[in-house]
Order: sequence, then structure tokens, then C-alpha cells
Amino acid sequence: MAKQFICSPDYPVVETRAGKLRGFVTDGTFTFHGVKYADAKRFQPPAPPQPWEGVRDALSYGYVCPMLDRETANGEIMVPHRYWPKDENCQYLNIWTQSIGRNAKKPVMVWLHGGGYSAGSSIEQIAYDGENLSRFGDVVVVTLNHRLNILGYLDLSPFGEKYQNSGNAGNADLVAALEWVHENIAGFGGDPDNVTIFGQSGGGSKVSDLLQTPKADGLFHKGIVMSGVFDGMLGTPGTDSRPLILAMLKELGLEEGQVEELETIDYEKLAAAYKAVAPEIGRQGLYTGNCPIPNDFFLGDPRKVGFREHAKTIPVVVGSVFGEFAFAPGVHGKYELTDGERMVLLEKKFGQHAGRLAELFRACYPEKDLTDLLALDGVCREPSKDFARKKARQGGAPAYCYLFNFELPFDGGKPAWHCSDIPFFFHTTDKVVVCDVPGVSDQLEEKMAGSFVNFAKYGDPSYPSLPKWEPCTADDAVTMLFDRECAVKSHFDDALYAAYLPVAPNPFAPPKEDEEEKLFLH
Repeated sequence: MAKQFICSPDYPVVETRAGKLRGFVTDGTFTFHGVKYADAKRFQPPAPPQPWEGVRDALSYGYVCPMLDRETANGEIMVPHRYWPKDENCQYLNIWTQSIGRNAKKPVMVWLHGGGYSAGSSIEQIAYDGENLSRFGDVVVVTLNHRLNILGYLDLSPFGEKYQNSGNAGNADLVAALEWVHENIAGFGGDPDNVTIFGQSGGGSKVSDLLQTPKADGLFHKGIVMSGVFDGMLGTPGTDSRPLILAMLKELGLEEGQVEELETIDYEKLAAAYKAVAPEIGRQGLYTGNCPIPNDFFLGDPRKVGFREHAKTIPVVVGSVFGEFAFAPGVHGKYELTDGERMVLLEKKFGQHAGRLAELFRACYPEKDLTDLLALDGVCREPSKDFARKKARQGGAPAYCYLFNFELPFDGGKPAWHCSDIPFFFHTTDKVVVCDVPGVSDQLEEKMAGSFVNFAKYGDPSYPSLPKWEPCTADDAVTMLFDRECAVKSHFDDALYAAYLPVAPNPFAPPKEDEEEKLFLH
């Protein structure tokens, strides 16, 4: 069915502090792509964009930050991607809204993309498109790009005051984007006093970071952390960046006094030097960058150093998915296996612990196939619960916890994997075919997107077609389970994880000889 499209020389046009922008309208949704929110020189703090005369088109996505490694299309059926031109001049955002009236005061939802702190973009995943969510929830959706990897998170502070926050330049971009939203979003129908930041994986970690960033105070009012709480995965063990920087200089044929040369050297050369020396530096347990560093700008992981007093004013939703990083093929024909065959698979992975884990898993998930235990997340679930409990323990605004448990129709039924919840929360399952389960996925999408929209509007994710979603307490990460049948449970998987985590395999360790093929019978 054809959509109504409008884009004329003078409509829709919105005036921002720096100048006028022209977007387009599709079936009533106003869209603005590639809006410049800041400029920055390499390793330096961002500054407001330069003003312009006349009307500037906002009809094309802006540049994506350069990546350390070349992107490879892989597993696209599970997480479909888009790829875009790259440039260091990457401080751009995109807006979808149902109104451009200054008095509309719609809730604003600002998306922070995943990819750790090294990769990704605001449009990387097809599911990130904000049109459906804006229309469904009558909210203003903003997605943004920012500096990543060695451009956004390389600490040069030991080499001069001008670099004092270069190790957090990427997160400084996030603050600049929120400042732009605060100053300009009213013209796009948004309420600058009702801004929710939400993100998944590395984007979820960035939400947590901004809770600990004083300069962001007052720029957002609620936070949603999706699969973004980890134990050390995105961190760096050392804090002294000198060994890394000196090794990079040597690799580039430069002396210690030539650090400023790193500001202008071609990015590909800079990245090659970093990749040449960082592995050995990392093996020594030293700083390797690519994540924020605690300082006066960013006060550190709240689970380790405690939540700031300001966090008492910020309600939070935190959650994860059942399988997270279990991207390997599913168990072929799992529903046709005998119990004995299922136990053989568990014993291959868990050895003598298989029987006890099977017993606990059946008690926890009586509706699931026992082989799903092979995909159980050992990375995000327990840290997410810990985050929620500690936020609740602080007092003030509530913390809510969720777990996405849906089985997707891939490989004969595969437990939810990292990123598989995004289309449901973004109301974009129509763009990600692997989500399609007739009579089921549409209803689940409505509940999940509705819960996030209600949280953005009211600070409470409760939704009429869901069970009552209770907030967490200091000792109970009360959890909303998003599945074919949604439910709210307390302490339901505590015993399972107490037994599972000590024997859970590291999903990021290289597989042993033919391990995946043998284990998954695929």
C-alpha cells in the first residue's frame, strides 16, 4: 500500500539554534536524518555545530564513525544490518516525530546504539528505525552517532592538559547530543523535560555511564539498560595509558614528544598501529582503551563505586535476554530428542554438573526444552539483577527488571539471542523476519514496546495487557518475563544461576576442535 510522502521547499521545516532544517513526512510521521549536533577535532571535546544561513536538508543519514575492523555481513537473518559511509565527522542524529508543534511536548526517547564502545552506529541495525515506535507511542524518537574506538576512547591525558578527557571523548559526544536535544527538541514536538535514554549492549552501558556523568544531569530523566550490564567485558584492567601510547608511537616511527602527530595521522594508519600493539599490552594486563575511564567527567561503574546521589531522581529499567551471546546454531530437532539424548548433550558441556543443572532448569523453566540450557546466558542476567538491586537499595526512583525469554522460529526453535529483543521494543518486527510468529509476535511486540513507551511517559513500565510490573527491592530483582505468556516472578532463577555460573563456559573463548558442530548436532 502506497504511503503519503511530503517534502517541499518549505515543509516540513524546523528552526534549530544553529539554523533551519528540512525533513520529510511519511504517513504523518515527520522525519529528519543526519542532523549535526556537534563538531570536534580529534581527541578534543565536542563543540556546538557551526550555524548556517537558509534551510539545510536533513534528508540523508550522517556519517558513521570509522571502525577498527572491516565490517563483515554474517548472521544477517538473526540481526539484519545496514552499512553506511564513514568519517570522523560523525556527530549526527536522526529524529522521528508525530508533530513539529513547539507546544506538543511529547516524551522523547533517545537511542544509544550497541557495538561496545568500538563499533556500531545509529542505523547499523534495521531494527533501529524509529518511525514505527514514534507512531505507535506518539513519542519523539532520536538515534545518534558518536566517536568510537581510538577516536572516542583513547586516553592521552598523561601527555598534556589538552587531552584531559580524550579517554571519554565518545561519551562527551553523547552529552553534547543530549544538550542539543535539550535546546532544540521542542521544535520537533518534544518535551525537553521528559527525556528517556535507552540503549542495548554497549548502548546500555552508555546509559549506565550517563547516570554517573555530572555534566549530563538534567539532560535526561529516565534510563533503560538493555543487555548492557557486564562483569569486565567492556572494561580495561589498567588505568595507566602510557605503555599503550608509547608502543603506538614506536610502531608509527614517532618519539614520545610527537604525540600531537596522532591528531592528524591518517585514521587507517592509527588503527593499524593500535591493532599491532594492543594485544600484547592487553596480555600484560595494562590499559588498552576502547571504553570510558573514571575521572571528574565520568565517576565510574555504579555497581563498583555506588550510584551518585542524582541517580535517586532517575527511574531505571534494566534487563537482558535468555540466550544473549549464544549465536551458534540451535539444537537440530530438539523436540524429537529423547530425555536420554538431551542429557548426553548436557553432559558434553557440563560434565558431572549436568544432572543438577537439569533439575534446576526444569524447576525454573518447565515450559522450555531441556536443551535450551545449552544456550543460557552467563554474561548479563546476574549483573543486571545486581544492578537493579543496588539501584533499589539506594532509594528514590524505582528500578525495574526484565528478561526476554521468547523462542524465535529459527533452526527449529532457538532461544532469544543478543539483540533479538530490539525489534519488539522498537516495534519493528515487521522489518526483521525472524521475529515472525503468527498470532504471537505482534501481541508480544505491542506489550514490549508499550511498556517502554509507558516508562518514557510516566516512569512506570506497567502496561494494560501485562501482569502488574512491580519494582525491584534491595534483595529481590523482581523480573518481568517477556514470552508467549508474560509473567512477573521473584527469585525464580537465583538457585539456577548459583549452580550455573561456576561452570558456565565463556562465550567469548574460541571453541575447541569442532566443539560447536558436535555439541549442536548441526
